[in-house]
Amino acid sequence: MDHAGFLRTMERALEHELIVRTGDDILSPLGMDAESTLQALLEGRSALRRYEGLWGIPEPFVAALLDTEAVDQALKERFGTKRIEELTPFERMALLSAARAIDRARIDPASERVGFFLSTTKGNVALLERQNRLREEVLPGWSARRIARFFGNRNEAIVVSNACTSGLCAQIAAMRALRSGRYDHAVVIGAEQQSRFIVSGFQSFKALSPEPCRPFDRNRTGLNLGEAAATIVYSRRHNGEVAPGEWVACRGAIRNDANHISGPSRTGEGCYRVLRAILQGVETEQLALVNTHGTATAYNDEMEAIAIDRAGLCGVPVNGLKGYFGHTMGAAGVLETIVSMRAVERGVVLGTKGYAECGVSRPLRLSAEHAHTEARCFVKMLSGFGGCNAAMLFKQGGEL
Repeated sequence: MDHAGFLRTMERALEHELIVRTGDDILSPLGMDAESTLQALLEGRSALRRYEGLWGIPEPFVAALLDTEAVDQALKERFGTKRIEELTPFERMALLSAARAIDRARIDPASERVGFFLSTTKGNVALLERQNRLREEVLPGWSARRIARFFGNRNEAIVVSNACTSGLCAQIAAMRALRSGRYDHAVVIGAEQQSRFIVSGFQSFKALSPEPCRPFDRNRTGLNLGEAAATIVYSRRHNGEVAPGEWVACRGAIRNDANHISGPSRTGEGCYRVLRAILQGVETEQLALVNTHGTATAYNDEMEAIAIDRAGLCGVPVNGLKGYFGHTMGAAGVLETIVSMRAVERGVVLGTKGYAECGVSRPLRLSAEHAHTEARCFVKMLSGFGGCNAAMLFKQGGEL
């Protein structure tokens, strides 16, 4: 068989393979695992708190921060103090989440057929405030390699850092690697640790709300920051091997409308284009919800509303999760994907906490209250600085 024939054979084989979630995990300020986090969400609890004087920042801010002592204790119980003492707090949270997701997926993380993908926007940036740290340790690639090597994996770990879309871009990169046949399993970790550097930066943008954020609400005043680590493991499966309860990553798309370094497109162009790309042939009745970026900033929420309307999705329930645990940046795409999967498994569309009165120009189906759904398919979308936009389509029980 010549090279062209081989490629055609591989393409036909891969057409019958699906990308399936085989394991996941969440570390959030609302819970130290996915189940407790979801339970807190179902109870309507928020982890957002007001902080004054933290990290020497003169201006108070509202955020959702992890219990780092609990993370350290869990790691010590699992791996022992000696193995984790060289890891930074950012690496520790990412590592603990990854280890538990790998357990659930029942894969050998050291295998050459396993790839590691790390989504983060800032990584170890807090180390810049210390004088005794080497510059290379601040780079996300350093952390990604260290995490992969911790599990005995010798493949080159992939870092995806594309502003707020990082968590979806990392999942899409993992899907592409699996579909190419490069790996059989992909461990996608999304993690973010807040710091003086990050909070001060958002304060300089005048983007932070002095109170818990209110996505899509008429009286929204800005976003809140949050910390989290979340991991999703994807595996290649033959179409006939997917069980009814398993989640399939059906499609993903990334577009950049190059509108502005920090301002979203007023027409929602890039966001609309990713929705159009993943929803071809999909009926709105099949969708349980559209989980938005929902930062509670004036321009982002309006842009998403316009894009959703342009995509013909105003009849589909819409929600945003930032009112529960803030904007977790590089972790958001992974964290909110897992939360949406687990909520839909229970037949629930989570309410948008903080929402009371529509503050966008398009008639979205928004509610602060949880709702019931029978559908088993949803869209996750994100947008970020520099005009980047990403969206993914997920379905429980098989391909659309």
